[in-house]
Amino acid sequence: MLSLIVALVLAIFLLLVILAIVFPYDYTWMFRKADSKKIEMIPGPKPMPLFGNILLFNVPAHQLLNVLLRLHKEYSSTFRIWVMGFPEVFITDPDDIEIILSSRSHITKSLDYNLLQPWLGTGLLTSSGDKWQSHRKILTPAFHFKILEEYVQVFNSNSRVLIQKLQENVGKPFVDISSYVTMCTLDIICETAMGITVNAQTGGQTDYIKAVKRMSELVVHRQTAPWLHRRSVFKLTPSGREQGRVLKKLHGFTEQVIKERRAEYRAGINRFSVVNNGSYENSGKRKHMTFLDLLIEVSEKEGLLSDTDIREEVDTFMFEGHDTTSAAISWALFTLGSHPEIQENVIRELGEIFGDSEREATYEDLQKMKYMEQVIKEALRLYPSVPGICRKLDVDVKLKNYMIPAGTSTPIIPYIIHRNPEIFPNPEEFNPDHFLPEVAQTRHPFAYIPFSAGPRNCIGQRFALLEEKAVLASVLRKFKIQSLDRRESIDLMLQLILRPKHGIRVKLTPR
Repeated sequence: MLSLIVALVLAIFLLLVILAIVFPYDYTWMFRKADSKKIEMIPGPKPMPLFGNILLFNVPAHQLLNVLLRLHKEYSSTFRIWVMGFPEVFITDPDDIEIILSSRSHITKSLDYNLLQPWLGTGLLTSSGDKWQSHRKILTPAFHFKILEEYVQVFNSNSRVLIQKLQENVGKPFVDISSYVTMCTLDIICETAMGITVNAQTGGQTDYIKAVKRMSELVVHRQTAPWLHRRSVFKLTPSGREQGRVLKKLHGFTEQVIKERRAEYRAGINRFSVVNNGSYENSGKRKHMTFLDLLIEVSEKEGLLSDTDIREEVDTFMFEGHDTTSAAISWALFTLGSHPEIQENVIRELGEIFGDSEREATYEDLQKMKYMEQVIKEALRLYPSVPGICRKLDVDVKLKNYMIPAGTSTPIIPYIIHRNPEIFPNPEEFNPDHFLPEVAQTRHPFAYIPFSAGPRNCIGQRFALLEEKAVLASVLRKFKIQSLDRRESIDLMLQLILRPKHGIRVKLTPR
């Protein structure tokens, strides 16, 4: 009998060692009884030994949101799960969200973000502490309105190409609008971030474009397979080896552009200098300053950024500013195509701005698109581009009803938060009036967070909103959009970006 007990103990110990090697979780949680008791005060499903509640999420990707919605409904606005001995506390109450997101004590991202580090390093999205604070300060001038004004011509020129590609689909039964919009936003971000033209919409730079797409797919694949989270394990797999090859293409491309731009700066070619009022001086032939130009200037003048630092921030901007805006534009077109009366309201506003002219939008025109902005924000309420964010607490936190111990991950799911019926009556209804100024001003500031909130909010949200207005206005002035799928028939994929499983089918009719 004693030998059987010893064998059982050894087997359990061996299993724990294997789990600790494969899974990157904090196994000290298993022995911190006082903290575990605090977590168990929070309602949630009963965990299985060792595995916790991870098997609840062993469902097809398009059903993950349904699992979270069910847990939220069954337990409370704050609920917990255990994942391999590690606690995660989901927070949906705006007051509790404010406690987390408004504090500079809780800026550390969760372990999931480590999966992006092979690509993005410790850029603005994944870094924390002093590096995050210093880089945030350095990068803020890149989004000054005087610089954003110059980007409007980039939005317009690439929107023209999008219109040409869409015109080829007029008369067809349907077009997957999201695939075309994605290529357009990729062209825009390459030109604004790096000052290069990749011609994604017309088949240019296919190796780099394929690498960007494939890298995102590999991150999602690894995200949904916890046994691949530990880097030493992932590197041994076929997917890990493929990621290494893809990263060589991505980093090699960015590094070459940085090398060329630094050489131009030192030679006095296309040199940009930011001045105090947010505008810039230009000694070269390119028409506008790019994100990369600012980083090169800071590096050369102040010595604060290495080539690796610059590559990490450019790659981060490429990642964050490409798929997110593509998703926002695509979902806005889908919702407008499902609500022709609201689409006509947008057209009426565009008519008041442009009349019968075919001139392209200016920065001032985009500022006048108030109803368009309400539509975009309402689409982001129903379909937030980033469906979830997560913090790893560095210190204990007292929420309204619970004490959350340090080391806990706190997922915050905007898709759920934006459907609070106490804040958004009839939450499943598409209603741009939710964002009338007089309505929005009375709303809790942390009840609507498509760009996160607090000190780690999205630094590029003004850039994104301008781009979305410009592209949407261009498309809607040329085409009437009719969505062919009902909302309830679209399977949503809870990935890095909220995606439809099978694209977004619309029918295009010339105006």
